[in-house]
Amino acid sequence: MPHLTTYQTRIIPDWVDYNGHLRDAFYLLIFSYATDALMDRLGMDSNNREASGNSLFTLELHLNYLHEVKLDTDVEVRTQIIGHDSKRLHLYHSLHKVGEDQELAGNEQMLLHVDLAGPRSAPFSADTLSRLQAIVAEQTDLPAPAYIGRVIALPPAR
Repeated sequence: MPHLTTYQTRIIPDWVDYNGHLRDAFYLLIFSYATDALMDRLGMDSNNREASGNSLFTLELHLNYLHEVKLDTDVEVRTQIIGHDSKRLHLYHSLHKVGEDQELAGNEQMLLHVDLAGPRSAPFSADTLSRLQAIVAEQTDLPAPAYIGRVIALPPAR
């Protein structure tokens, strides 16, 4: 599994702006649904969240708009695990037309595993860590995404 497809959808009229493009906010909505699907794959679905009292919270994200996405386009999100430790998950989502290689948008996220009773950070369960490690092992040959680790800044004034 070089690429883990976590979400697919068609761009609907309510998501399109006056320029005929996908609105900024809906890129993030699509990536958010992909994160939910990844949580399900990691065994952190709604039943698990209710039983364990744990979930993932987004600490930080970066979103890069790379190419236009228009009405009725069928898109998919491919997810790559960049890294993880006992409580955090660093991932990258890329948006593509279904079955095509060109990246339309990229979304880097840092997530924190949280005990909702606190709320406070909590270690992943052994099962979740095992599932994370299995995905990482399957993705070892993937190159690092071009749009991770970016910083927003103006060049220094001269």
